[in-house]
Amino acid sequence: MAGHSQFKNIMHRKGRVDAVRSKLFGKLAREITVAAKLGTPDPAMNPRLRAAVLAARAENMPKDNIERAIKKAAGGDAEAYEEIRYEGYGPGGAALIVEAQTDNRNRTASDVRSAFTKAGGSLAETGAVSFMFDHVGLVAFDAGVADADAMLEAAIEAGADDVKSDEAGHEVICGQGDLAEVARTLEARFGEPRRAALIWRAQNTVDVDDETGEKLIRLLETIEDQDDVQNVFVNFAVSDALLAKLQA
Repeated sequence: MAGHSQFKNIMHRKGRVDAVRSKLFGKLAREITVAAKLGTPDPAMNPRLRAAVLAARAENMPKDNIERAIKKAAGGDAEAYEEIRYEGYGPGGAALIVEAQTDNRNRTASDVRSAFTKAGGSLAETGAVSFMFDHVGLVAFDAGVADADAMLEAAIEAGADDVKSDEAGHEVICGQGDLAEVARTLEARFGEPRRAALIWRAQNTVDVDDETGEKLIRLLETIEDQDDVQNVFVNFAVSDALLAKLQA
């Protein structure tokens, strides 16, 4: 997560909201279809599908869209998507992990490589930067569902490893294999989480200057704008002043 949620609002700033939302719904629907196709179409019995549905609801994706994506997988007419992870370095040596779902590996690889190159970065071999991240489960709640102490106590009882609480909300971290059970236990106590997913969490965050930060954010925008890209995780942080400037 380190770095990822920090830039989410930038991707939705004024002038791009409708276009970004339409593209986001398409990506959410693809993940729902892939998850349903790989397992059962019942979210209660399919942890990955459950997480995909939660992510869609958190973005206010219409119920009809969600059901249509599930039925597409059940009907057997869904495209055959391959899941690929790309790793690379951006300006300033910042590390990025890109998760994609594609029906054309060559097209996606070319698009991702081009984005890195144009930004002054470089695509690397798989494993080149992932050792700087931990692949973990994340269950996120709004700040109002509980205070920090109550969330920490509940998370520990549920089997989680770590909790970060601030005014933006609560982020509960757990092992990959524990995600479904931790999410289910916490949901029973606090209600539906706003997100439940496997993420790449940076072990350490690199601070960058504003000039490098702007280049990195442009790289993030370019990558996330690609239809095949589902998630991008980074290990850098920019100044509050630059964030405020970009969100203005």
